[in-house]
Amino acid sequence: MVKVTAPALSLDASGTVADTLTFAKWKGRNYARQRVIPTNPKSASQTGVRAMFKFLAQQWTNLSSAEQDDYDDAAESKQISPFNQYMSVNMDRWQLSEGPSKNYPAEESATPLTVSDQTLTGAAGYAQVDVTPSGATAIWGIMICRDTAEITAPSWANCIAVVEADGANEVSYVDSPLDADTYHYRSAILTDDGQIGTFVADDTAVVT
Repeated sequence: MVKVTAPALSLDASGTVADTLTFAKWKGRNYARQRVIPTNPKSASQTGVRAMFKFLAQQWTNLSSAEQDDYDDAAESKQISPFNQYMSVNMDRWQLSEGPSKNYPAEESATPLTVSDQTLTGAAGYAQVDVTPSGATAIWGIMICRDTAEITAPSWANCIAVVEADGANEVSYVDSPLDADTYHYRSAILTDDGQIGTFVADDTAVVT
C-alpha cells in the first residue's frame, strides 16, 4: 500500500484504473495499491487469525472506558484510533501464542485457569462443543481448537473459534458445516489480562 497526496491529480480518488491500480481511503488517508481479486482461503492458521479478530472486534464495546483509555496514548503516537491500537496489539500477541488483554500493557497476573469439562456431540454436518470453565472472574473467553488428527500442539494456528465466557456459565459452540469425519477438539480459557490456561485433553466427535 502506497500513501498518496492529491491522488490522480485530485483532492480525493476511489476505484480501479484499467484493472491495474486501485485508489481508496483508509482512516482518512488516501492510498493506492495493485488491484487484486479477493479470495477466501480457509487454511488452519487463517481460520485462527479470523477467530481472534472476530472476538476482539465484538468485545471492544464491552470494555470499560478505563480499559479503552489504556490504548489511547500509544494510539496517539501512531496517529491511529484506540480501537486499532487494541486490535493491533492483541493480534500480535495472538500470533506469538499469547492471550489477548483488556488492558494495555497486558498484566498477566491472574492464576492460569482450567476447563473443568468439555463435552462433544457429533451430528449430521456439525459438531457441538460444550465447555464448562472453572468459575473465576478473570475469564474473558474460551479458545476452541480442532483438527482431523490428534491435537498434540494446540495453538492459535489450529483454533477455529474464540467464544466469550464469564466463568459462571457453560459455553456452547456449534462447529459447522463439517464433512463426515472424526474431529479432534481441545479447548482452553483466555483470561482478561492476557493469559492462556491449560488445554483440556484431546477428545473426538464423529460427524456423519
